[in-house]
Amino acid sequence: MQASGELIKDKIVVKKPRDVGRFFTKSHFGETTSDNNLKLDLIEGIFLLDEGKLKIYKNNNEMDFQELVKIASENISCFEIKYLIFKDLRKRGLKVKLYDDFDFCVQKQENENKREKTCFLKAFSERDFFDIDETKRFVNTIIKKNEGLWFAIVDEEGDITYYDVAPLDIKGGIHENIFRKTDGFLVGNRVVIFEKFKDFLDKEFYGKSFGSGLQLSMVETLYLFEKNIINIRDLKSGKGFSKKDFFEIVKQNQPDINNRLLVFSDLKKRGLIVKTGFKFGAHFRVYTNQPDKTHAEYLVHVVEKGFRSMWTEISRAVRLAHSVNKEIIFVRVDDDKIDYIKFGRLRP
Repeated sequence: MQASGELIKDKIVVKKPRDVGRFFTKSHFGETTSDNNLKLDLIEGIFLLDEGKLKIYKNNNEMDFQELVKIASENISCFEIKYLIFKDLRKRGLKVKLYDDFDFCVQKQENENKREKTCFLKAFSERDFFDIDETKRFVNTIIKKNEGLWFAIVDEEGDITYYDVAPLDIKGGIHENIFRKTDGFLVGNRVVIFEKFKDFLDKEFYGKSFGSGLQLSMVETLYLFEKNIINIRDLKSGKGFSKKDFFEIVKQNQPDINNRLLVFSDLKKRGLIVKTGFKFGAHFRVYTNQPDKTHAEYLVHVVEKGFRSMWTEISRAVRLAHSVNKEIIFVRVDDDKIDYIKFGRLRP
């Protein structure tokens, strides 16, 4: 016999002990009340109605799916998005509850010992904006809770993309080396070293061969210039640049160079090799060991606090990183504070 429940305000109350036991104890729906009834939220009730497991009444009149969706849409923000996610996760056998601070609390069996991991999930439409500051707040919250964070994005056809979002304390095994000081010459929008450059390439993979010289990216050049490892001169006149003047030259072509340099320097301090990520649509690709021993494990994209983007752009970045066996890290820069936030594709 099909179970029944009564709509009372914005909850559905199930009273028969057999139904309470079936939904709550066996299937983890709802929460029990002091009088041993079961209280379902609207999303749970509509899901059970849609599955043919529950009839819902109001004032002794049976309610249909459309009536309940109308009520749920009036009571739950972005109901249609949340319902699709809830239905998908329940179909996957996961325990799912509405959770105010995010959207859902999800419990997933983590290993063969049946240990359950709790993850908090934030739901988005593809037409929403990705907000780096909001994401940082979510990450800070799950750090305190010592739990996981998932984002779920629902597209216009109702398909759902899941991301595992986590802070990352990224570190590598490259030690700082001592280099012989040399001159670099400005050639167009790059700097070329013609002498004493072999160690730069061999020890820390700086630059790339340029005939019988070594070309450096601007961020590499500024980093080495600030550490007094190279001087910068104009190739035609031989005149040297001050650090301030050279920085201004670079800034004309790369207005965000200050943030890029800040992150580049931090990654180097963390023992990593950092190269351009342009061909992968990111600012940097990052190696934890020498490139002849490993592929780049990460793509790093630098954004400033307040950064917002359409989810389409984030989806493209994550999928591209995944397709080349790398992980994408969005680095939020707030003055001198840096936060590393990793996005990974997820199959719940």
